[in-house]
Amino acid sequence: MKNRYILFLTPIALLFAASCGKKSKPNAELPPTPVNVAEAKTADAVYYDEYQGTVTALNIVELRSQVSGFITGIFFKEGDVVPQGKELYEIDRRKYIAAYNQAEANLGSANANLVKAQKDIDRYEMLLKNDAVARQTVDQAQAAYASSKGDVDVAKAAVLSAKTDLSYATITAPFTGRIGISQVRMGSQVSPGTTLLNTISSEHPIGVDVVINEQDIARFYKLKQSGTDSTFKLKLSNDSAYNERGKVLAIDRGVNNQTGTVTVRIQFPNKQDVLKDGMSCVLQVLNSESGNRLQIPYKAITEQMGEFFVFVYRDTTMMDTTIKKEKRDTIALQHKVKLGPRIGANVVIMSGLNQGDQVITDGFQRLRNKGKVTLGKPAAAGAPAGGGK
Repeated sequence: MKNRYILFLTPIALLFAASCGKKSKPNAELPPTPVNVAEAKTADAVYYDEYQGTVTALNIVELRSQVSGFITGIFFKEGDVVPQGKELYEIDRRKYIAAYNQAEANLGSANANLVKAQKDIDRYEMLLKNDAVARQTVDQAQAAYASSKGDVDVAKAAVLSAKTDLSYATITAPFTGRIGISQVRMGSQVSPGTTLLNTISSEHPIGVDVVINEQDIARFYKLKQSGTDSTFKLKLSNDSAYNERGKVLAIDRGVNNQTGTVTVRIQFPNKQDVLKDGMSCVLQVLNSESGNRLQIPYKAITEQMGEFFVFVYRDTTMMDTTIKKEKRDTIALQHKVKLGPRIGANVVIMSGLNQGDQVITDGFQRLRNKGKVTLGKPAAAGAPAGGGK
């Protein structure tokens, strides 16, 4: 009975051993992966660093009344450019005219008293020479003259004050600029220093404020000293390019110790009134490393864990030990690269490649480092991506 069981188990053991033997054999070698390649070439690369900016008027003033009263005149069209000195608002002038006239009359009376006091001194001094009047009378006349002279000075100051108040009743443009929508209407009552009438701002030239890191301060100081107007460009909020160039106007006095940043103001011409105070834009600053740079198609780049790689097509020759003969293959070598800015469909390579390297642009999704490749139509997209280095 035992021998019968042994004979039964022997073929099963042989079949199991045969199957294990088949699994232990290496898989057949995979065919080369078809790929497309492009040559890494040096080409002109002009690129810009970008900073978020805000358009700001170089001169902006809030118009407020310096005297109280009611608005009796508005002499401009809202939104227009007004020249310096143009009358904009009038506040009821009647009481200020009356106050000015009264001050002028008081000045005239003070001057008359001063003349009388001067004549009294002259008369008393003549009498004093002939001992016809007491010295005390002369002294009193001189004191009256000094008092009258002081009254004249007070009256002159009152005239100046009344004249100033009268001038404040007419509000004029402090500089040439565009005026906004009026905050008051005819008949509105205004209070000195508190009631906002309007805002006026200059337009040409105009500024753009950007915030930079303190590491960039030296760069912007050099640009300010050079005075160049070809370094700065603007991209507006609708992605259109502004066709004027700017230059550094001012760098703020110090660095914000909480954010480590500083504000820089760039000045731009604005003859066509394209830029408006408060607009958002992007300031583009010419990168000092612009020039002839190595470039490849951006689609050749793969990203792994925040690092960037490309596959380079390479011919290799190695000894095949089975036939003892050199064997020539084409393989894909994975290179870690440092990227610069994108230039259209290409990207600048700062390091990791050499001119003339053939980078794989299509078909690398299933590649591994040192995987065999051949030039040809790549497989359809959607295949599993190739793994690490």
